[in-house]
Amino acid sequence: MAGLVRPADPRLLVGPETSDDGGVYYLTPEIALVESCDVITPPADDPRAFGRIAAANALSDIYAMGGKPLTAMNIAFFPTCSLAPEVLGEVLAGGQDAINQAGCCLVGGHTVEDEEFKYGLSVTGTVHPGAILRNSTARAGDLLVLTKPLGSGILATAVKGEMATEAQEAEAVGWMSLLNRVAAELMLQYRPSACTDVTGFGLIGHACEMALGAGVTLQLELAAIPLMQGVPEQIADGMVPSGCYQNRSFYRDQLEIGPHADDLLLPLFDPQTSGGLLITFSPVDARRFLTHADQEGVFARLVGEVLPRRQRPLLVI
Repeated sequence: MAGLVRPADPRLLVGPETSDDGGVYYLTPEIALVESCDVITPPADDPRAFGRIAAANALSDIYAMGGKPLTAMNIAFFPTCSLAPEVLGEVLAGGQDAINQAGCCLVGGHTVEDEEFKYGLSVTGTVHPGAILRNSTARAGDLLVLTKPLGSGILATAVKGEMATEAQEAEAVGWMSLLNRVAAELMLQYRPSACTDVTGFGLIGHACEMALGAGVTLQLELAAIPLMQGVPEQIADGMVPSGCYQNRSFYRDQLEIGPHADDLLLPLFDPQTSGGLLITFSPVDARRFLTHADQEGVFARLVGEVLPRRQRPLLVI
């Protein structure tokens, strides 16, 4: 991460240098701490849904590192001049719902008065020092798996613009509220080589971080990438968040693409809230994971593969 220098402490196992999902700090030969913090603005109108989504989003960083959430602290920025205290209570209750579902313990928090409403968590988890997952360790020959469809940013924009159907809004809220817990627990049974979660930089941004960190090229198969219901229609109606265009401007030079129309690529740049896990496995382990996920009703799709480094870190075919 630009501007951050890795501390000299030898117990820091994962620091800021690869823009990973969390930091990891060695405690004992059996236990390391995984720590992360994430705060978002409301992606849904319902306060309780906002709380669940924000908590699921923050907890996801621990799962992406191969860890198990242990404790959490609320972080809220609340406009007391424009919203009733009961709204904050509902948001915190929604967050508590997700924290409980994760088997995590809420130990406190802090609220700041602010003009813009924001909420999230600081989360501490545990992981075995020898079982840490990083976003920078993909291997050429691996296959890429994604555990949630894309489109939450586009659908949230449509909801705010009163253009989304009830079904589209419900689907977006459902995916954003879904913990990555079950997918992560299943993933750990099949020797993943690298993992990250897909959030604000979109699939392209987080895939780029994985590729640059490992010195490889990630090939994404456009037709295989799953989208939430109604995403192409909402793009056609102009319901595209500014963050999508910002991601496209920032990462476009890192991308080698086939003859695809720009609109077809937009979901890949869409900033996700509480998105899925992007995981690399050996081909054998990927297929075993996908079979098991299908049997357990866990969403997972094969979306590409890892190639030796080409001229650019990403290739979309």
